[in-house]
Amino acid sequence: MTEKIAFISSADSNYYPLLREWIHSIRCFRESKDIDICIMDAGLTAEQIEKLTPYVAKIAKPDWPFPIPARKVKGKEYLKACIARPFIPDLFPGYDLYFWMDSDTWVQNWEAIDLFIQGGRRMKIALTGQVDRAYPRQLRVKWLGALPLKIRGFYANNIGKAFGKSLARRLMPYHVLLAGAFCLHREAPHWKRWQELVQQACRKGKVFTAEQTALGVMCYRDKYEFEMLPAWCHWLCEFPAVWNEENRVFVEPFLPHKPIGILHLSGVDEMREDRSAGMNFRTLNGEEIYMSYRYPRFDGALDEVVSNEPDMYDRTIKISINSQYYLDKERR
Repeated sequence: MTEKIAFISSADSNYYPLLREWIHSIRCFRESKDIDICIMDAGLTAEQIEKLTPYVAKIAKPDWPFPIPARKVKGKEYLKACIARPFIPDLFPGYDLYFWMDSDTWVQNWEAIDLFIQGGRRMKIALTGQVDRAYPRQLRVKWLGALPLKIRGFYANNIGKAFGKSLARRLMPYHVLLAGAFCLHREAPHWKRWQELVQQACRKGKVFTAEQTALGVMCYRDKYEFEMLPAWCHWLCEFPAVWNEENRVFVEPFLPHKPIGILHLSGVDEMREDRSAGMNFRTLNGEEIYMSYRYPRFDGALDEVVSNEPDMYDRTIKISINSQYYLDKERR
């Protein structure tokens, strides 16, 4: 029986350009031809949905999977897509593997995708952590003389509010497991437990961080198995990558300078909002170059291909998607 794989993301109207770029970055790889793309509608316009439809297998609009007080949501409908991640198989039934990527990511190197999928096949949740040689810290300490007055970090702050200070102290030193990209088999036991924990996290903690907070508790406290991949598989762009001018790809800053798999535009708000924004990147030959982290070959706001640069990988111009063809044509 053929294995069915779905790549899932979500967006509201503001993130639509990023979502289009994410889709294009996937469909540039021949390996994606038998993979479906499914989208959570977190506030897309009718026009945007119409434009997306030829490129995806299904668009679903998630609802709150459990009651959440309006005061905690404050009208932010896009939070439904955050809370819905543990419920992905319910929204998009019929697949064997579910691979979630945030819409402010894009795929540069398919080797990382293969590793996520391999991890999911092992009935573990395949993911990355906020840990790497190039990630300087994950805890911030405020000192009073020689004594630590206040310790800040994702688990210290969020687990403390949602699950209590005792568990926060216990898990505070652990690497933060990232919910921005993960792959999980439909029969894995994680889904049910994650659903239970995200509901608990929403009662006292922040809705915005509930799914990642619950993910850490599930894996570290409850011992649900995870496959932690190296950071180059899912790179947090707040930590500057290095540009390989010869191959025209972003690579990790230290040897062996592995080409980054998925780039996540975290901590670079200006570039996430504006394709023309950029920054200075160090190159492998020790120089600097001004450029953007955004996916370079497609402009999601204009819905058009913008680059004719040669790629480091073999790309496919036309890819069948549910009896339709991907309409974007590559410029050579």
